[in-house]
Parts: sequence; structure tokens; C-alpha cells
Amino acid sequence: MSNDNTSTIKSTIDAVTGAAQNALGSLTGNTTDQTKGQAKQDKADAEYQASQATAKGPGFTVSSSGAVKKDDPDRISGSYNQTVGAAKEFVGGVTGAESLKAAGRRQNEEGRQQEAKGQVNDYAGGIGDRVTGTVGGAVAGLTGNQKAKESYQDQHDSGKTQQRGAEHDILKNAEAESNAAHK
Repeated sequence: MSNDNTSTIKSTIDAVTGAAQNALGSLTGNTTDQTKGQAKQDKADAEYQASQATAKGPGFTVSSSGAVKKDDPDRISGSYNQTVGAAKEFVGGVTGAESLKAAGRRQNEEGRQQEAKGQVNDYAGGIGDRVTGTVGGAVAGLTGNQKAKESYQDQHDSGKTQQRGAEHDILKNAEAESNAAHK
């Protein structure tokens, strides 16, 4: 995937070391250390933002590393069932067909549960791939196996993309529910 691996952990470490260097410069009056520390913190912030970057499309996610990951089938089917259920509920409400309205409400709720299950699957699977990729890459790096290291990096990047895509949808759904509750 990408040779410039953006990492949340790396950005956090850089931010802490930058803050320490900045503080040391402040204590000693060394403006060069202050400037370098601030620059390191700014770079860490940019790295953190890049590590979080994803583009979400219908049924897939693309990350800043270039990895593309398809959504879990339950997420896709669940979203479809919510849409169809909402349409049935609307038509049932407009036409006075209570059974169609009730069936639509049930299908919509089943779709929400199905989509949530797919989100959990993608989130957990993404974390698993990130951990496996990180550990495998470290071992491959220690043994000098560059091909395996690159393969594990791809697995890490793919897992990160999968996790970020699920996070995006989970946060979007939580925000929509919060907005609906405040109306």
C-alpha cells in the first residue's frame, strides 16, 4: 500500500516528544528547541489527521493508505432493508394500510439490527487485521523478510480501512439518533 505509513500511535508519540521539547525550550529559554518542538507537534497533528482519513462510499471505504475495503454483507443488506422498510411504512401510512405500515416498521428495525451486526463484524475484523499486520510486520522486519513485511503492512492497512469505515457509519448513525431524540 503506502510507504508513508500514517499511524495514530506514531503521531501520539511525536506529539508527546514535541511537547516535551517545546517545554524544555521554554524552561531553558532556548527558542530553537521551542520552535522544533512546536514543529514536531504540528507534524504529529497532521499525521494524526491523515491516519484518520477515509472516504466512505456506498458499500466500501477507501483510506489514506490507498486501501479499499468492501463492507460486510450484513451492512449492505441491512441498509437495503431499512430503505425498503421505510418505504413500506410510508406507503402504508399514506394509504391507511396498517398491516403494510407495521410490516415496514418491522423490516426497518430488522435492517437496523442487521446493519449494526455488520458494523461490529467490520470493526472487530479491522482491529484483528491491524494487530496481525503490526505484529507480523514486526516479526518479518526482525527476520529480514521484506516481502512478508510488505504483505503484513497491506493487511494492517486493509484492517485500518475496514475499521475506519465501520467507525464512520457507527458515528453517523449515533449522530442521527441523537438528532432525532432532540427533535
